[in-house]
Amino acid sequence: MKQLDVVTVGEAMAMFIAQQTGDLAAADRFIKRIAGAELNVAIGLSRLGLQVGWVSRVGDDSFGRFTLQQLAKEGIDHHCVTTDARYRTGFQLKASVDDGSDPEVEYFRKGSAASYLSPDDFDADYFGAARHLHLSGVAAALSDSSLALCQHAAKEMRARGKTISFDPNLRPVLWRSTDEMRKQLNLLAEYADWVLPGEKEGLILTGYQQPEAIADFYLDKGVKAVIIKTGCDGAWYKTADGEKGQVAPIRVENVVDTVGAGDGFAVGVISALLEGKALPQAILRGNKIGSLAIQVAGDSEGLPVRAALGDY
Repeated sequence: MKQLDVVTVGEAMAMFIAQQTGDLAAADRFIKRIAGAELNVAIGLSRLGLQVGWVSRVGDDSFGRFTLQQLAKEGIDHHCVTTDARYRTGFQLKASVDDGSDPEVEYFRKGSAASYLSPDDFDADYFGAARHLHLSGVAAALSDSSLALCQHAAKEMRARGKTISFDPNLRPVLWRSTDEMRKQLNLLAEYADWVLPGEKEGLILTGYQQPEAIADFYLDKGVKAVIIKTGCDGAWYKTADGEKGQVAPIRVENVVDTVGAGDGFAVGVISALLEGKALPQAILRGNKIGSLAIQVAGDSEGLPVRAALGDY
């Protein structure tokens, strides 16, 4: 079994980005890319030289073949990606913006192949070959069976002494209710060593507004470190040992596309911590990669190779 640095679980979708700004209804020219929160993280980590495995299901269709081609192009191991002929690969339409605002995105993913992920997709040898598991709230939200896979993977990897990171990545529209989302994601977070919520996500999940209160909520459940994305202020962190502080943002003059910034942040933090860097250094790298991600159109196009990181 090939040794991996990181394994993750999620859904990939073909993404069609409008080539002119304005209402999606008026767009008539699109460019095709790949999208998916966990896949963005896998791509970013692979570009930094880590050995990454990605677990999912795709349809036996052109979008599924496109996904597999992109995985191969990015050097991501996909031995545990199943081609499921019963269901289609999801896709999305994304508006183009030029003012730094969040672009409109329309999803076509209901009943997708990835929504049928389940604990049956857990290969103990494959997951066990990785030293780290990354999960996000997107895969957990796809379906009850996909949530069960995330829970099973987290439980098994923790039992094996692997490290786990968790990005809540809230998708309320995919859940039956906010209460259900809050309950399930907080239970999943308890398995993690590192939890990476945004400030607004932390408020929704914990009821607390202050970063330290959000951090304490998870630290009291056994998490080792909580890193909270605080927007223009960068990120705030606190560890189980009581270390805490703010890490300044990387200023960007021209914001092109905000989608994928959080995934880029996760790439920086996870990669640096797996290299043994101190938490403030890891967060600084996260801020750097997040800043690169928002300067180009597309969810993963701004994720850098190692040489582009410089001293970060």
